[in-house]
Amino acid sequence: MGIVTLEKDVTAVRESCRIVRKVLAELAQFIQPGVATAEIDALGREIIRSEGAVPSFLNYNGYPAAVCVSINREVVHGIPSAERIVEDGDIVGIDVGAYKNGYHGDAADTVMVGNVSPEAGRLVEVTYEARNLGIAAAVRGNRTGDIGHAVQTYVEANGFSVVQRFIGHGIGRKLHESPPVPNYGEAGMGMKLIDGLLLAIEPMVNAGTAEVSFLQDGWTVVTGDGSLSAHAENTIMINGSHPEILTA
Repeated sequence: MGIVTLEKDVTAVRESCRIVRKVLAELAQFIQPGVATAEIDALGREIIRSEGAVPSFLNYNGYPAAVCVSINREVVHGIPSAERIVEDGDIVGIDVGAYKNGYHGDAADTVMVGNVSPEAGRLVEVTYEARNLGIAAAVRGNRTGDIGHAVQTYVEANGFSVVQRFIGHGIGRKLHESPPVPNYGEAGMGMKLIDGLLLAIEPMVNAGTAEVSFLQDGWTVVTGDGSLSAHAENTIMINGSHPEILTA
């Protein structure tokens, strides 16, 4: 379980998370029609390493890239490729992890490229707001179920669905630690949240069904019905009634 209590550890995890946010910000400016997803990954690696960090995802359980790039119907874990080109109107999920001084940071954004459809724009907006509501529920004394309940209630009220096969997680010295942080569930259930606990809160929201499947590469997760999907994630630290968003 990722819990930080010493100031030196808090400083270390803040640094890893700062790097992650820097990468996401620069990638968001870089992504435009005509860019290959392999170029997105290459830039992400370059920035992470220039900051003295290591890409958390590269070779993690065999994943071959530093940045997960997932477009349109791809939910998460898309593998960058020189052949996959970003087009006008795409929504592009970018998920980044960085490891430095013994701690990981992890966050994801969905970038709207050019003239996206109204449906796509609304999906992305709802996903970000769902993430924000999940974070707002991550206060000392609440439980992981309060986070999931906040996310699921908002998403479904807006006519979308929450992916349940993949969830958020604890984070710290390992990329994935306990507790699991589902984006669905009942308020008042799950593990009680305590100060210093590090969590990656990351709703994945589909325009259609919540069902997903894998492509033949064994990594890329896609919506079961071909509908659009969006992803938003921040690493946070429980801190009383005001969670600190480390990857803000």
